[in-house]
Amino acid sequence: MSAQPVINISNKRATFNYFIDSTWEAGIILTGTEIKAIREGKANLTDAYCFFKDDELWIKNMHISPYDKGSYANHPPRRDRKLLLNKKELLKIRSKTKEKGTTVIPTRLYIGDRNYAKVEIGIARGKKLYDKRESMKENEAKREVGRIMKRF
Repeated sequence: MSAQPVINISNKRATFNYFIDSTWEAGIILTGTEIKAIREGKANLTDAYCFFKDDELWIKNMHISPYDKGSYANHPPRRDRKLLLNKKELLKIRSKTKEKGTTVIPTRLYIGDRNYAKVEIGIARGKKLYDKRESMKENEAKREVGRIMKRF
């Protein structure tokens, strides 16, 4: 048996543009060619966000590239996909998004231990420009310390 590569697609813009308050793990409903493309690592969460429709949580703008060997049965790359959560979790998330300035965004897409695709979603508050500058300074300082430590 060959070992599957670890799939861990993260939303790098999420931590730059938002403060992540709390996170949840959600399943996602996919078609056959979508899961195959994700296993190849061909997904992007950069512009994705979550919204409620009829008491269900959906993810919008998550880009999954068409599967190379997919033929006519290939999927549209940016279709809306339903997330799978418990009713209690959905109620908790909905109550937190009622607060002003909060939204739900996906932070990570990965293949779980039982070979199902999972999305980590988080309740997020937007950062102001000065918060983003502070984040950039912290990242630059960490990078500089890493460079100095490599020399010694």
